Amino acid sequence: MEERSNRNLDVTSTLHSPISGIWWFFAIAVCVKLLLIPSYHSTDFEVHRHWLAITNSLPLSQWYLDETSPWTLDYPPFFAYFERFLSIFANLVDPQIVDLQKGLNYNSNTVIYFQRITVIVSDLCLLYGVFRLTKKLDSKRRKSIWVLVIWSPMLMIVDHLHFQYNGFLLGILLISLSYLEEGNDLMGGFIFAVLLCLKHLFAVAAPVYFVYLLRHYCWGGVLRGFRRLSAMGTVVVAVFVAAYGPFVYHGQIQQVISRMFPFGRGLCHAYWAPNFWVFYIILDKGLAFFLRKLGFNIQTPAASFTGGLVGDSSPFAVLPKITPLTTFLMVLLALCPCLIQVWRNPQPRKITRWVAYAYMCGFLFGWHVHEKASLHFVIPLAIVAVQSMDDAKHYFMLSIVSCYSLFPLLYEAQEYPIKVLLLLLHSLLMWLGFSALFESGKAMKTTSLKKKEVKRSSNTSAQEKGFSIGWIEKSYLIGIIIVEIWGQFVHPLVLGDKFPFIPLMLISIYSTIGVVYSWIWQLKWIVKSVGP
Repeated sequence: MEERSNRNLDVTSTLHSPISGIWWFFAIAVCVKLLLIPSYHSTDFEVHRHWLAITNSLPLSQWYLDETSPWTLDYPPFFAYFERFLSIFANLVDPQIVDLQKGLNYNSNTVIYFQRITVIVSDLCLLYGVFRLTKKLDSKRRKSIWVLVIWSPMLMIVDHLHFQYNGFLLGILLISLSYLEEGNDLMGGFIFAVLLCLKHLFAVAAPVYFVYLLRHYCWGGVLRGFRRLSAMGTVVVAVFVAAYGPFVYHGQIQQVISRMFPFGRGLCHAYWAPNFWVFYIILDKGLAFFLRKLGFNIQTPAASFTGGLVGDSSPFAVLPKITPLTTFLMVLLALCPCLIQVWRNPQPRKITRWVAYAYMCGFLFGWHVHEKASLHFVIPLAIVAVQSMDDAKHYFMLSIVSCYSLFPLLYEAQEYPIKVLLLLLHSLLMWLGFSALFESGKAMKTTSLKKKEVKRSSNTSAQEKGFSIGWIEKSYLIGIIIVEIWGQFVHPLVLGDKFPFIPLMLISIYSTIGVVYSWIWQLKWIVKSVGP
């Protein structure tokens, strides 16, 4: 009898273990992703198919020289190696997928299923990263993060509808952060170096990594510091040599760098990402309009943004042209409070928040930012969201507005119910998850409050009421509904086909307000934390 009860306990503990639990979450996500396979996909689908063909059909020395298609290879070498690995299986499935000429714009069922499934399988990297970051948390916090990350509607939209490999790349970022939180700085730095050689746009967080590793890992005594600095430097250099060494050997490093950093693409992407430069563009257009009305000869730029191809990068009629150096300095300036805190008090438990803040700075002030880059801070902040009620409230609004800002990516009518349903379901699950998470600690908080001052008890009494958001956040979220109703129903009825850019512009402007509000909230948190 005792033996049977022990066996039942073992089975129960296995069912409720983090490993088995997270697999259930992943399996449900996979089922949804499989249902999305036949849906719309963007030009990024052909971009990645063409990269399969380049890396399979051409020798390494020609990968960054090929111009068979406008969609030239412009990711770092490790991602090219990743495409080369996938191309081995693509060639087995359907040789035309990797044919450099016959494969152009190839859109058969075999290539669609193959590429969609590669994204799903590569999400195992995300699964592992989430598991490492949550394995020591209590059950409710762990499952809340799983819902926010593994069931992220943003990843569904960007990776499994629009088509990209962000889950794979963000998984590597989370693995790196998990090692840093555990105190294994050398491994965390190594994995981040690998990530930079997969996608260079993650380099926005490099200053945070540099300051943190220098202060937390290398600082403390001349000999110890030199030994550790040498070890970290050797590891990072080895990664970059493995990535770029073959192209240095072939004398192509300059070509690789020019492909990775095509500054001629301009300040803004084809669809404005909700960042600071939206306000700059609107101000320029407003000034140009009024000056023309006053009789000034203000020329209208040929194009205000680009479609991802290298072209004119001077879209402004009145205001000064913004250069890549300007955006770089603005990002660095916005990062300064965070870097100061990292240097003064390098705590492993805060590194995820700091890195997320860095990516938010890059998103708001960076050069040619894609709207999809909001994933870089929304996914890491999901780890932070369960730490306090304030973090949960902030994340609730930020994740909704960030997901809503991606709606224009799916512009076909048949995808509209999908993106709306994903966002509504995500909002509901967040609300239920945060409500359960913070209600469960009521009694514990009440007991601890009796031992603290009255001032703090008044702050916590609000928490005992459960999860809720303030009137500012509520008003803003209601505004999203109004903007969407205007764009989908009112605008077509009132204005018809006139001014078709207005709904997209409203989404971009309104989303920018939400992201800026969240950035200010994070900045205030950073500034308050800076101290001796």
